Amino acid sequence: MNPLIWSLLITSLATSTIITMSSHHWLLAWLGLELNTLSILPLIIKSHHPRATEAATKYFLIQAAAAALILFASTLNAWQTGHWSIMHSSPHATTIIVLAIMLKLGLAPMHAWYPEVLQGSTMNTALIISTWQKLAPLALLYLISHQLPTNTTLWLGLTSALVGGWIGLNQTQTRKIMALSSIAHMGWLIITLSLSLHLTTMTMMIYIIMTAAMFMSLNMTATKTLTEIGTVWSQSPLLITTMMITLMSLGGLPPLTGFAPKWLILNSLCYTNLLLPSAILALASLPSLFFYIRLAYFTTLTTPPHTTNTQYKWRFKTPMTASMTPMITTATLLLPLTPMMIT
Repeated sequence: MNPLIWSLLITSLATSTIITMSSHHWLLAWLGLELNTLSILPLIIKSHHPRATEAATKYFLIQAAAAALILFASTLNAWQTGHWSIMHSSPHATTIIVLAIMLKLGLAPMHAWYPEVLQGSTMNTALIISTWQKLAPLALLYLISHQLPTNTTLWLGLTSALVGGWIGLNQTQTRKIMALSSIAHMGWLIITLSLSLHLTTMTMMIYIIMTAAMFMSLNMTATKTLTEIGTVWSQSPLLITTMMITLMSLGGLPPLTGFAPKWLILNSLCYTNLLLPSAILALASLPSLFFYIRLAYFTTLTTPPHTTNTQYKWRFKTPMTASMTPMITTATLLLPLTPMMIT
């Protein structure tokens, strides 16, 4: 792609997110979301593969439908209340907007498009969709957090955590596994909106750091399936070791960064006497942890018993980037800094 076009798309992607995050008017927020969608579509379709075309079409239809719902709800709100302010919405409009934003984020039961779009995209584009593209819809949820229907968001979060874990058990494509991991993490994140915005911010930051570290590791090793993971140990043993630790952090094992948000979320749910949701969330994290452990097992403990059709990656030099080391370090070793992050 032409560097000028590439820089224009990235600039418009960043600008559209900032417009949505800084707006107090529903039309301006809708404009930012539409510009955000139009900016990411050329990046998805850049590889000129039929799967990329299919992914871009699915992404456009879903995002356009969600944006239309937001525009409809904001118009309904303006009709009922007489103004376009995001901070003051009617209950009916708020419910429609929440469902539209959940569709944009890919939460269950509106999640089916998300793994397919990531599977049809390149690893870098999947990274952008899983991290940066979450910021604008989450910013709108922040702005209307005091009006959110608590029961709706709570059950959507629980459903996403359960669905993301269970469907991920039988996946062999790393991008689909990361997509379902994102769905499960979004479920945890949505639940915190009704508990504490500080905790939500910390959970979102840790999710973005861990997901970015994992996608960068998969991109550097050109790992697209579970079979390929078993062949990359000889390519870069240190990188594969840190990838395994990052996977354990995504699963939320105690010594690592990913344990902090889960621990604090379950603690907050217990303090508010929501014992059943906290128990369901704790149980929902077990299937997710299983497929993370399965990925880690493939990275370190197995070698293919026969000649595979994949390339012999030990013949190729691993392209390391400067941001990889601090990204993996923060994705695994931030647990002692939890008190500072939460305040």
